[in-house]
Amino acid sequence: MAHSGPGCWFSPHERIAVFIDGANLYQAARALAFDIDYRRLLDVFASRGRLVRAYYYTALLDEQEYSPIRPLVDWLDYNGYTMVTKPLKEFSQATGRRKYKGNMDVDIAVDVMELAPHVDHVVLVTGDGDFKRLVEAVQRRGVRVSTISTIRTTPPLIADELRRQSDQFIDLAELHAYIARQRPSEPPADRDELIEEEDEEDLG
Repeated sequence: MAHSGPGCWFSPHERIAVFIDGANLYQAARALAFDIDYRRLLDVFASRGRLVRAYYYTALLDEQEYSPIRPLVDWLDYNGYTMVTKPLKEFSQATGRRKYKGNMDVDIAVDVMELAPHVDHVVLVTGDGDFKRLVEAVQRRGVRVSTISTIRTTPPLIADELRRQSDQFIDLAELHAYIARQRPSEPPADRDELIEEEDEEDLG
């Protein structure tokens, strides 16, 4: 279905809550070759509905180490986002390469279910197929659910079952004109690239 912009996706009378899987959004934006301007992203929702809350989920390195996404996290925390973070789990492969894991799925699911009775529209910014059951549960409460990811990559970054379950799928590529970072003075670019996706088999 063709869309002409965010005005088609949201109703001005809807209470909206947004839940952003930081690592998942970073991967999608990187695949589409642009950086997110998080001030503009928040405005897409705040100017087209009654934005109740915008959550951003990410895992961070131990406080004693420098985390490359700390500037972004701090900026978001002061500029309208509710931050949910946890420590990254680090482990070494046989090759000696360090990998990191920081799954935020349970955190997202808990917050969505707690806020669902107070909103009309839940927006999940992720392509993870594990959220299909969460979407079903929220829909049973009479809440509309949109997912934001992309099918403009090979393979697509949104799981087919999640896309089909959602009331509405918004391709991140269609938001490019509204949320792309344009000038150095804008908010810090997302650098949420440390986390290795644990559920890549769920995509596509």
